[in-house]
Amino acid sequence: MTATVNYDEIEVGATLPSASFPVTRATLVQYAGASGDFNPIHWNEAFATSVGLPDVIGHGMFTMAEAIRVVTDWVGDPGAVVEYGVRFTKPVVVPNDGVGAVIEVSAKVAAKLDDRRVRVDLTATSAGDKVLGMSRAVVQLA
Repeated sequence: MTATVNYDEIEVGATLPSASFPVTRATLVQYAGASGDFNPIHWNEAFATSVGLPDVIGHGMFTMAEAIRVVTDWVGDPGAVVEYGVRFTKPVVVPNDGVGAVIEVSAKVAAKLDDRRVRVDLTATSAGDKVLGMSRAVVQLA
């Protein structure tokens, strides 16, 4: 795969299509199985609340992975992401109500860099709280 977005056609400030990602308790169990992260704060409500959390919370790495999907969908090639980092600011609280939570992600081109690369800044929220801070990706464009 190669990036489908042309560097010469992108301007600083360009916004990427936003996306919403639903998260249920079943999603967390599936992620735990795939990642091997079976920490009970991600599936056991009694344990999560006993350690001071409001409820079961989503895995930080899962939240990070969902957010970067906005960039990979836009660029057309997951391999075009050459750098990605975040700070975890608040957890994604996932109630056991049949609905769960939603991670809302938006992004914009913040800078054009050398070698046909851009820096994309992402904003990820859930229930009105910013769940990722300093969320930035460097993307290799065509």
